[in-house]
Amino acid sequence: MAFQIIPAIDLMDGNCVRLQQGDANRKTKYEIPPAKVAAEFQAAGVRRMHVVDLDGAFGGVPKNLPAIKEIRAAAPELEIEVGGGIRNAETVQALFDAGINYAVIGTKALEDQDFLKQMIDQHGSRIIVGADARNGKLSTRGWTVDSEIEAVPYLRKLREELGLETVIFTDIAHDGMFTGPNKAAYEELLKIDGLKVIASGGVGSLEHITDLAALNNADLLGVIVGKALYDGRLSLGDAVAALA
Repeated sequence: MAFQIIPAIDLMDGNCVRLQQGDANRKTKYEIPPAKVAAEFQAAGVRRMHVVDLDGAFGGVPKNLPAIKEIRAAAPELEIEVGGGIRNAETVQALFDAGINYAVIGTKALEDQDFLKQMIDQHGSRIIVGADARNGKLSTRGWTVDSEIEAVPYLRKLREELGLETVIFTDIAHDGMFTGPNKAAYEELLKIDGLKVIASGGVGSLEHITDLAALNNADLLGVIVGKALYDGRLSLGDAVAALA
């Protein structure tokens, strides 16, 4: 599948927000309802959307399923991936029952590989691992806990031992900063045979997107973009047209 732009909706208390470097104290709330945002994304011609339940990411229990269901109804043509606080099989099933295409497991994937294996065995490619790294090492629980685990060897292990198909990789230092994605990190990840990668964090311009697309690697599925869209730095329609 061709490289694509994947617009993001981050949810807190049912509202669209964006955080800077994952810091809940540096939050921008947007007044537009999440379902309306989703409908606009679909109208712009994207094929996929990324949704994060930030209340779930910080608290460990998803809180925004009603808003997620409204998003699903508002954008019936899009593939939707949802992450944030997915720590048990019941939550995964609830998302799939709501019509969500992919469940993104982050903290629980790092803390409980038996659970991750069970989910991959049961749901296959519908399970995505969300790997968030600070200085190359994984961070969990809404980026509030840093580990000593090196991201690339960890993901290689998940690919080789558990059959993980797709990872969303976020470089925390770049997130919400508009400085451009960490291309070197993605080039390193793409050396893992058969692992599909979605980039996240740092996009502030159309050039940042086309730079990533220029890596021209079939395993690089696309890039998630959030704050640059909401702040008007980037036109979703222009990005879709440029990639087309």
